Amino acid sequence: MQAPSGLADTLQRLDALLAQQGTDRSQYLDPAALAARTALTEDTVRTLLRGGGAPPEPVNDRVRARLRRLAAAHLERTGRRMSDLVAEISRELEVSEYWARQVCDGKKVPSVEFLHGLVEFFGVEDGEAFFTASAQDALNRALLPALHTLEDPASDPVQALLDRYGVKSADLRAHGSLTRHQLERVLEGVMRSVLPQEGDDRR
Repeated sequence: MQAPSGLADTLQRLDALLAQQGTDRSQYLDPAALAARTALTEDTVRTLLRGGGAPPEPVNDRVRARLRRLAAAHLERTGRRMSDLVAEISRELEVSEYWARQVCDGKKVPSVEFLHGLVEFFGVEDGEAFFTASAQDALNRALLPALHTLEDPASDPVQALLDRYGVKSADLRAHGSLTRHQLERVLEGVMRSVLPQEGDDRR
């Protein structure tokens, strides 16, 4: 399988595969879902998907902006308050609440050690590169799993799990905020709860 050389190559190959399979482009190239996965703005994602470019951005600005968006998305998804998030980060990563708040607000750049801790805390993929990569590289990273799945469906463990249980589609994987690992764990739990287990005499 040829490795994509960049975003333009990935998009070209994705479009060709989607057209070949008659798949709706929005299933894999939904700007809102991709913005949530990359902590980019939706406008930036739309521009990049159209083949445009993102304005140059110093790496420190990228880190601050993406942390701010990631924290805001976390609060919206969980319904928690910023003070709760700050207190948890302070406790788990052993930093002051003031410093945690400054970072979550996008006002300060965390140290390398603190950034590594935030990667683990928020469970983001791609490690520190999630925060430091250019917009083009960040979007490309988010699209590569879809490209690999379309080119080689057997390489997708989530799809294999769905096929195993006869599930025909799982839009949450394309549109939701769960990572593939998290979704796999959710699906396994659901399947265990609704399907008879070996040795179970229930009918």
